[in-house]
Amino acid sequence: MTQQVLNDVARYRYKVFVETLGWDLVTEHGLELDQFDRDDTVHLAARDESGNVIGTARLLPTTRPYLLGEVFPQLLPGEPPPCDPRVWELSRFAAVDFTASQGSAMGQFSSPVAVALLKSAQAIARSNGAERIITVSPLGVERLLRREGFRAHRAGPPMVVGGHPIFACWIDVGSADADVQ
Repeated sequence: MTQQVLNDVARYRYKVFVETLGWDLVTEHGLELDQFDRDDTVHLAARDESGNVIGTARLLPTTRPYLLGEVFPQLLPGEPPPCDPRVWELSRFAAVDFTASQGSAMGQFSSPVAVALLKSAQAIARSNGAERIITVSPLGVERLLRREGFRAHRAGPPMVVGGHPIFACWIDVGSADADVQ
C-alpha cells in the first residue's frame, strides 16, 4: 500500500470513527492511525468511481499485538485473546459513502460495499493461512453477518465500552453459507 492510499484510509477512518461515530481516539492532523497500523497490517480500501474511499477494513495476524487482544480483552470473558497464525483480526471496518446523497453511518452495515469488504477480508485472511477471523465490532455488524449468511458467532456477550455497544465475533473465512449464532 502506498503512503497516499494509507493517508486516504486514515482520513476516511477519522471521518467515520471520530467525526461521525464520536469515538474518543488519539488522532493527529485529521488522520486516524494507531499502533496496530504497521508493516504487517493489511489495509483494505473500497473506492467509488471518482476514487473516493467509501469503505475500509484492517486485517492483522493475532501472533503480534492487535486491537481486541490489547484494548478489549474483556470482550472474551474467561478466554485468553487468540495468538494463532490461523486467526487474524478484522478491525476498523466501515462502509460509509460520504458522497452519497442519503444514508448514515449506521447504514454502513447494510451496504453492498460492506459485504464486498467482508468477503475480501475473508479471502485475504484465508490466503495468509487463516481459518477464522476475530473482530471487535459495533452490534450492527452482527445483523449484516446474519443477513448475508456469513458463518459467524459471538465470542462473548456485547458490552458498552466508551458509551458504544460492541462485541467480539468469530467469522469463518470459508464460504458465506450459514447463519450467525
